[in-house]
Amino acid sequence: MNPRNIHKNSSYDFDSLIKVNKALQEFVTLNKHTNSLTIDFSNPKAVIELNKSLLIHHYGLANWELPDGFLCPPIPSRVDYIHYVADIIAKEQEPIKGLDVGVGANAIYTILGTQVYNWDMVGCDINAQSIEAARKNIDFTSNLKDKVKIIHQKDNANIFKGIIQKDDYFHFTVCNPPFYSSEEDASKNASQKLKNLGKGASELNFGGQHSELWCNGGEALFLKRMIKQSADFKTQVGYFTSLVSRKENLPKLEKQLKKLKVNYTIIPMEHGNKKTRLIAWSFNKTFN
Repeated sequence: MNPRNIHKNSSYDFDSLIKVNKALQEFVTLNKHTNSLTIDFSNPKAVIELNKSLLIHHYGLANWELPDGFLCPPIPSRVDYIHYVADIIAKEQEPIKGLDVGVGANAIYTILGTQVYNWDMVGCDINAQSIEAARKNIDFTSNLKDKVKIIHQKDNANIFKGIIQKDDYFHFTVCNPPFYSSEEDASKNASQKLKNLGKGASELNFGGQHSELWCNGGEALFLKRMIKQSADFKTQVGYFTSLVSRKENLPKLEKQLKKLKVNYTIIPMEHGNKKTRLIAWSFNKTFN
């Protein structure tokens, strides 16, 4: 994890987390193997309460909620992305403004960008329910209401058009793209994860809406489209960035970036057993 990530030590201070969110207590149990407190990470309700507690305790939120069935982000890895973006834009002059593509109901990158680095943030999404829930999460905390704007992207064909206006300038964009190519692909992967945890299929409760989890062509096609469309906004965005979950997608993306003759970098990221990477590109900026 990034050296500034306060979650780089894997253990959680459950006593402190329960103090700020009493609802977490019913999900905390003793791990007999390690003699330490833990939760059942296959239980969506437990995971939501844990992440809510982390946001209140470490990041100053007044409250945070997720409607049933929406994607619950792991806070340690999400804030890791934000820290690496901060490294990329370190030489930019404040005030900093960022755009979260696919803000989701959780609005996690807009929240963390503002609460950790005091950035001004805009979040956009094609899902109207996500927009409504994201706005609610922003409204819970007074500081966020002054720093964050949530916009509904009504055109599925466009990523930036309709969101970035004529006089806008964003120092960076962030994105956690849809990972899967279909609902079947997403469900199959979720079933395998639960099997690895020793859980039966009857216990499957896969958090995430269609727009959060899958799209035609999956992650690779979505990011190729993003790279292509970013060329139309090369003077209005300093650095475009995104997570890339599948390593095998990198050659296709690098080919696309080289075709556009842009500067780019790939930063490996590791969270527990999960390995991912951040890809960033710019038409007019360099990377350290």
